[in-house]
This record gives sequence, structure tokens and C-alpha cells, in this order.
Amino acid sequence: MGVKIQLEKIRTDEQRSFRLLHNPKLNDLFYWHFHPEYELVYIEGVKGTRHVGDHISTFYGSDLVLIGSNIPHLNFDYGMQDEYRKEVLHISPNFKSKIFPEIPELDKINTLFEKSKYGIAFGSSTKKELGSILKRLHKLSSFAQFMAVLEILECLAQSDDYSLLHNEPVKSRYNQKQQNRLREIYAYVDENYQKKIAIVEVAELCHLEKATFCRFFKKATGNTFISFLNQYRVSQAKRLILSGKNITESCYASGFESLSYFNRIFKKIANEKPSSFRQRILK
Repeated sequence: MGVKIQLEKIRTDEQRSFRLLHNPKLNDLFYWHFHPEYELVYIEGVKGTRHVGDHISTFYGSDLVLIGSNIPHLNFDYGMQDEYRKEVLHISPNFKSKIFPEIPELDKINTLFEKSKYGIAFGSSTKKELGSILKRLHKLSSFAQFMAVLEILECLAQSDDYSLLHNEPVKSRYNQKQQNRLREIYAYVDENYQKKIAIVEVAELCHLEKATFCRFFKKATGNTFISFLNQYRVSQAKRLILSGKNITESCYASGFESLSYFNRIFKKIANEKPSSFRQRILK
């Protein structure tokens, strides 16, 4: 399977500095993506793949990793067949840039965020200490969550029990203008994938001619826009099937206009028919 990168739009409440995903199950989705938010991942399972930037390794038992802004990474549960649980914390880049540099007591946390440009994997003692806190985070009130997140970041900043995943900071291959344009495209797809999307609509959104837009998108992502759109819709269909929807419901709810086309594209992208995917999930 070729690696296709996606710019993920993190949906956050504007009043919140972070977003918590409690035990999201994405092990059947190959989701190679990046986003401006810092990401702290804690996962417990038999073993899994840690793929952050150019770093690929296998973790056993559990993993705790802090990923810097705009570093491409694969979902840590991809391909996991055994029971596992996962907590994902997204931290707004504005939270880091506006709060931490202004408060001297938070200097070490600010340094932690700078180190996250390399990708940071934490060792067993830190995982043990923070894993139980992260697993309880979703039960707390907003203020209690905020205070707990600060404590988690302080603990990570104080820890000597870590390793950097890269020798140099991971630099995004996209400049700011490209990032903003891709983010706008991705947001448009995210909001409109359930209905018909014409390439010319998206090109106009970017103030580009259709042919210029197609060249830009192919160069920036290594993918045609239609191929990207189909991959996105198949990912949404998988999520729907995972949530208990049947194949026909998942087909039309994810933006496909015909069941036969959906079956063909799903098999091409996922290497199995939707019916086979659903049967495997039910088992």
C-alpha cells in the first residue's frame, strides 16, 4: 500500500486549549496524516507500530509518545488485532505559543514542546506514572482536565526517561501557504464529502484554475484529488461500518452515489470488499 499523506483538521471547541480522544478504535484504518496540533499518544496493547516522521519501530506492552506540530505519523493502533486501549491528546499550537513563553514557571514545558520537533518516546517509569492519569482524563470536568494536562506536561518535562525519535527536528515538506491551502481543501472535503464534489469547486476555493489546482494537489500530496477524495470517503465508510451501519447505509452516507462504484473503489483502496471487511469486524 502506497503511503498517502493527509492534512488532518482537528475539530476543537474554540473555548478549549486541547481535545481528548478517549479510546478511539482505528486499527483497521491506515491513516498517515499530520496536523498543527501537538499530539500526546498513550496506547496499551500486546505490540504495535510506532511510525512518526522517518522513524519506524515496534513497541511492546504500551507506548507514550509526544509528536510535534505538523510531523506526519501513522495511527498507533493500525493493524493491531489484540485488545488494546488508547488515549490521544491534541494540544493547540496557540496554547503553546501564547501561554508557555509568557510564564517563567512553565519554561520546562515550553522546552518540552521544542523537543517534540524530534518526536519523543517515553520509557517505562514515565508510562506507568502517566498512563493511569491519561486513562482517567475523560472522566474529569473541563477545569480538572486542564489542571491534569498541565501536571502531565510538567511530569513529561521533568522526565529523563525518554528517547528522541530523530536526530534532527522533523521539517514539514509544506510551506505555510501550502499548509493553509491544504488545510482549506481538507476542511472543505471534511464538511462536504457526503455530497457530490466537483474539482472545479475546490479549485475556485483555492483561487486556482482547474488544471493548476490539479498540478498543485498532485505535487503537494502525491495523489490526485479524486483519488484522495475516494480514500477519504472509504475511511468514512469504514468508520460507519465499525459503528454498526450496514454496507448500503455506509456507501451513501460517505458520499458514494452508486453501490457498485463503492464496492469497486473500496476493494481497490482497502484490498478487500466491504462485505469481507464487515464480516471480519463482526467476528
